[in-house]
Amino acid sequence: MPITQTHELHQRRLSRNLGLGAVLLAFVVLVFGLTVVKVNRGGMMEAYDHQPRASVLPVAPEAKQ
Repeated sequence: MPITQTHELHQRRLSRNLGLGAVLLAFVVLVFGLTVVKVNRGGMMEAYDHQPRASVLPVAPEAKQ
């Protein structure tokens, strides 16, 4: 015999689950968006590869002029 009426408790759980699902989906979209932006700007990224990087070396006094 199928249940034809849903209990009030199930309706509250459904709305809570939908809200949590929306929050999780928003978090996934945020992380994905940040990842896409970081990958697109990959030319500006510098990985640590045990080599001196020009961006962290001090500027020589004669080069400032």
